[in-house]
Amino acid sequence: MAWLETVVCSSQKKVDARFLRILNAHQELKRRQDGCIMAWAARSVDGQPLFLVQSLYKSRKNMKSISKMVATKLDPEHGPLESFMSGPPLVGIFEVDEVQFLEQFKQGEDS
Repeated sequence: MAWLETVVCSSQKKVDARFLRILNAHQELKRRQDGCIMAWAARSVDGQPLFLVQSLYKSRKNMKSISKMVATKLDPEHGPLESFMSGPPLVGIFEVDEVQFLEQFKQGEDS
């Protein structure tokens, strides 16, 4: 079973474009690590500074080690992600069937 990390957060005023660039940098670094299957970030379509950040990992161990490495490497450059947020994020971690998840994800792309 794979681990899906889902984060919904909002940025402070006037830093939303920078925040999205930083989120994308975090997700790109995660994607390059062995143990991360997929990672992406997206902004709300209604123009609000609301963001969805998701990462799919092979295991809990991979999730913990990759998240720690990304924070250690990138936070010194721009500060912790929380410093851009307007409040606490909503975080959910789910155990999913990797094969079924990827199959459904691929079907969504084909539509």
